[in-house]
Formats: sequence, structure tokens, C-alpha cells
Amino acid sequence: MSYRDVYNQWCTDSYFDEKTQTELKALEGDEKEIEDRFYRQLEFGTGGLRGVIGAGTNRMNIYTVRQATQGLANYILSQNGQEKGVAIAYDSRIMSPEFAMEAALCLNANGIKTYRFTSLRPTPELSFAVRELGCTAGIVLTASHNPREYNGYKVYWEDGGQITPPHDKNILAEVAKVTSFDQVKTMSLDDAKEANLFHEIGEEIDDKYMEELKKQSIHPEIIQKMAKDFTIVYTPLHGTGNLPVRRVLKELGFEKVYVVKEQELPDGNFPTVAYPNPESPKTFEMAFALAKEVEADIVLATDPDADRLGVYCKDTKSGEYVSFTGNMSGMLIAEYILKERKATGTMPANPALVETIVTTDMAKVIAKAYDVKLIEVLTGFKYIGEQIRLFEEQNTYSYVFGLEESYGCLAGTYARDKDACVAVMMLCEVASWYKSMNMTLWDAMIAMYEEYGYFKEGLETITLKGMDGAAQIKQMMENARNNPPAQLGDYKVLAVRDYKADTRKDMTTGDVSSTGLPSSNVLYYELEDNSWCCIRPSGTEPKIKFYFGVKGNSLEDSEMKLENLKAALLQMFA
Repeated sequence: MSYRDVYNQWCTDSYFDEKTQTELKALEGDEKEIEDRFYRQLEFGTGGLRGVIGAGTNRMNIYTVRQATQGLANYILSQNGQEKGVAIAYDSRIMSPEFAMEAALCLNANGIKTYRFTSLRPTPELSFAVRELGCTAGIVLTASHNPREYNGYKVYWEDGGQITPPHDKNILAEVAKVTSFDQVKTMSLDDAKEANLFHEIGEEIDDKYMEELKKQSIHPEIIQKMAKDFTIVYTPLHGTGNLPVRRVLKELGFEKVYVVKEQELPDGNFPTVAYPNPESPKTFEMAFALAKEVEADIVLATDPDADRLGVYCKDTKSGEYVSFTGNMSGMLIAEYILKERKATGTMPANPALVETIVTTDMAKVIAKAYDVKLIEVLTGFKYIGEQIRLFEEQNTYSYVFGLEESYGCLAGTYARDKDACVAVMMLCEVASWYKSMNMTLWDAMIAMYEEYGYFKEGLETITLKGMDGAAQIKQMMENARNNPPAQLGDYKVLAVRDYKADTRKDMTTGDVSSTGLPSSNVLYYELEDNSWCCIRPSGTEPKIKFYFGVKGNSLEDSEMKLENLKAALLQMFA
């Protein structure tokens, strides 16, 4: 059927509720909008669904959520996982509770037990709950840090990590088989409870999750020592972080924790920010006002599902608050863990640090300094979580820390996804530790630059929406793949990695070898002078992303090099 035929079906078929049909009928005459909503089925990628909330096949709504869940149910049944069941969590976004309920009832109608949190919870707690409850899978309803009009649906497997091969491809295949809504099952909540299929998760999992977080602390005595002298400002940005972050900081002993009142309560409209992303300086405006009032040492923000952490710290020389990228905050935590685990004799045997291919190269230098194995994986924290499982199954390495450039990290193995709650507590401990030595986090960062090198990284994104945009992104990747550059700005291209073709070509010798990682639509350029860049289309949004990194001799030198490399890279696609 054409997109017009599908639109007409949704407007007239009694399967779709009156609210949906009213919304769609109001679009009559806006052909571009109708096409965008119906030109495709909202793609179920290797992580799940993400899209704009609204009526249509290319939108997040109860029908597309049910359809995806039916495919997941079919796969779970094929794996005999119905008795182990599925844990379900949701964040503060619009329709998240409703989508969580629809997913649960679809699974229940297929004879699969579900365990749904009674109220909103952070994404990493869902990862923990899957493992703690012994479930076969997990679902979390969230669009992470995307704008307010978005929602999403992420799938986890029994190890607590987001789905990876072979489960991701197999689930994708099952979802693709659900081509009509008459294949989708659902049932009433009362019937699901009566059949002992629908269960609720309460505070017992919260308590166990909190204990696991606190176990990651290395020097609780430092927190006690500095509790009255270390001031924290925190904002959950209307999301799920408020209760768990405040609780873990309180139970660890931090006394001076100030929360931005205007952003404290959950609200999917995110009324105080245009974009609930802790990577954006604009989201910190209210936090900065409070920080200046209370003279905060550190200013923290978590995204709506509390898996990403944004950080600012006061520079005592200028009196201003300085921003930290995810790479910077991750490196501060990583070095603290490695240094203090070694100093206290608590470093496990065969320790490993895991990062993605677009994360800072400083990690390689730090890992070498502490004689720790450094393992690189594809972009996406699920691949870091997968390494933890492989370490345990193969009895090879002991995971000590993992991070990605997009403001996500994980200390400990209680969960298999990035966790802003543990990042907050670890960074506050790190900052307290440095303050006990009369250093700020910024002082500590400069000291690391001086010791390991002035590594600096950047990210640029081009958004191209709709059917035309998807075609443009595809063409851009094909052009780059077929015409590899020999030079990018001041840098000679030493090698090109094509993760889709699983090749690494040495541009000097012409030798071709394997990347050693799974297939993914990613191009990576190894450049002279410890520099690099990487290109990949987003798997969840209509975007193409450009990552790049350099190593300089000073802050100014690294900044200049980074700007020049960015300009050269973007010029390729001008």
C-alpha cells in the first residue's frame, strides 16, 4: 500500500481509537506531514524504537509500541523465556507510563510474565532489575536526552545489557514479521493480574540497587571528612534522577546538596529547558544561578532517564564554572579508580578499561600507565556491557571501568548500561578527594593534561529529516566510503577503517586487515600526530555524526588543532 492508503486505513479502521483518528483527520491537506508519518514503519533498530510521539506508522504511539512488543514476544517464546519474564521501566516523558503498560499487556497476552515498576525509574536501574529478578529480557520507555516531542523503547537481554548479536538481529527479524495489527495481542490489566502474569516492582529493588551503588565508593572516609566543606548543586532536569541521586549522596554522607527546585519534579514537557540534554550549557542556567548563590564546588545535571551526566566545576582562578565533556569527567573517574584501587590493594586480577572507538585517546595512555588492558568497542554502551559478560563467560579480564564520549560511564558490574547515578557519586567522591588536597576538579584535569597530554575531542551533527534526509545520509556515507581522503586538513590519513566491510586499509602500504569488531556503518580515519576522526549515521535519529580528536601541547594548541580538523572534515561534505 502507498503511504496514502495506510493513512486512510488509520483514519477509518475501528482498530484505531477516536483520539488517533481525530489527530490524523486534522492533517488532511498537509501532504508533507502525512507522508512523513506514513512513508515507513518506525524503524526497530538494534536498540529498539525512538521517534516523535504521535499518530502514524512512523511515530511513537500505543500501536507501534504494541507491534514492536509482539515481535519481541514472539522471540521470547522461541527462547522459552516466558516464565522468567520481562522487567519494564519508564521515565518522565509524555506517554512513557502508557507505553510501559501497553508493552506489559501485550507480553501478558502472549503468556509472558512481566514485572513493571510502579513509578518512574532510571534506565540503569532497569538493567540492574533484569539481573536481580532473573528475567529473560527488559524494556525501558525513554528517549534519553532527546527533545520533548520524542519517546523511545529500548530492549535489554538477560545479562542486563542492551541487545547485541545474535539477539538484536533475531528480534529485529521477528518484529519485521509483524506486518499487520491483527497479529498483535493484548489483554486487560485485570485479566493479566488474574492470570498471575502482571507483577509490580517496588522499593525492594531500589534498596538493592542503592547498596550496589555505595559499594563502588573507594574512600568513604574522605566523604565523611569533607561532608561539611564540599557543596553540590544538582538538577535532574525534570527526569528520573532526583530521588536516587539525592538518596545515594545522602547515604554516603554528603551534607551540602542543593537541588534546583524548578527542575526537581518529573515533567515530560520539560518546561524550563528547550532540550533536556546535560551536554548543552543552556540546561545549566538555573543550576548556575543556584551554584553562585551557595558557592558550589560542583554543578551536576542528569538527563531524563539518568544515564548521562553533565558536569561543571568552579575554576578558583577565574571564579567561573568550567564545563567538562564526557571524556573529561570519565577520565577523572577512571584515573581515580585505577590509582586508588592500586594504592589500596583492591585492584582485581587482569583489570580492564573499556571505551568506544570515538572516546578519548587519553584512556589508552592512562591504561598503559597503570598496566591495565584497554579494550575498544563500537559506539554504544551496549558493547561495553557486552564486554563485561564476555569477561565473565571467558574468565579473561576483570572490568574496572567503562566510558563513552556521550557523557556515559559505569563503575562496577551490578548493571550493564551507563549509570549517571554512580557517575554522580563517584565524581563527587573524586572532587572531595581532590579538595582535601586543596585542588579543584579543574586543577586535577589540568594536572592530567600535563601528565598524559592535552587530548581534546569534538562532535558535529547534521540533521536531515524525512525520506529525503534518510536518502541524503545514505548517499553521504556511500560517497565517503567510495572516495577515502588522502589528507584531512594538516593531517595525512594513515589508515581507513570501514567497520561495515570489516576492513582496515593502511594508506601507505595498501595492506588490508580486519577491524576485529562487528559490522557497523562506521568510517574511521587514523591520522598523523595522534589525531583521528569518525563518521557514522545515528541509529535512533535522522542525523549523521562526525567525531574527531587531537592531541596538543596546551589547551590553546589542542583547541586550535581541533577547530582546524573539524573544518577539514566538514568540508568533505559541504
